Amino acid sequence: MDELQRDNLAEQVLAAAHRCVTNRYAGAAFAYASGSLMRGEGTASSDIDLVVVFPSLERAWRESFTHEGFPVEAFIHDEETLAHYLHADAESGCPIMVNMVATGRIVGADTGRAGSIQAKAAAMLAAGPKPLVGAGYEMRRYQVTDLADDLRGNRPPEEIAAIAAQLYQTLADLILLGRGAWAGRGKWAPRLMKKLDPQLASEFDVAFRLAVGGDGARFLALADRELARHGGRCFDGFRLEAPLDARRPE
Repeated sequence: MDELQRDNLAEQVLAAAHRCVTNRYAGAAFAYASGSLMRGEGTASSDIDLVVVFPSLERAWRESFTHEGFPVEAFIHDEETLAHYLHADAESGCPIMVNMVATGRIVGADTGRAGSIQAKAAAMLAAGPKPLVGAGYEMRRYQVTDLADDLRGNRPPEEIAAIAAQLYQTLADLILLGRGAWAGRGKWAPRLMKKLDPQLASEFDVAFRLAVGGDGARFLALADRELARHGGRCFDGFRLEAPLDARRPE
């Protein structure tokens, strides 16, 4: 797809998003249309990510539907619920909603307010994730340690593949967040790793593919090397306390 085709597709999607907001979300103050289709990079199954903001709602929700032939993932908020999820995103280290708002095209009349919120989301993205410390950090280290230990020794290929699939996201999170980069889910994990360090991303990909094929040695070595950057294996002394209200009378 050339640049002109990408631009044309993005404009078609933006126009469809305008009509969707007008017809389906009457009363909305503004919205953000984002995603690969807006970038002209989508596939036949790609959807429009739509963040719709009302002046006031009882509660936020999300819904999925097809509009003018485009699959749509819509996230419906008012400013307070949107602020809650933007903050939660930033705290999690995986800024899905933040990215949609920061990079989306504004739809609707209240462009001034929409632009102000978008600028805040962009500033969140630029600031990067919070330092990887505390209970969440220890849990990631423990999970990588536990799964890496499962890869040790002789196992049948199908078990190695299953362990590697589970280890993929946790190890990717530790690699990205541990280097001060945002983490991503699904397809975003390899994209962000490639952006951070193309050589490491290639090594990760090759090691994972081998593990899925039943040879987990290189993926295990990669996990051990990453753990060494964070003080080594996290097992002895690890403690996770349950919430005080985690009880139920018989």
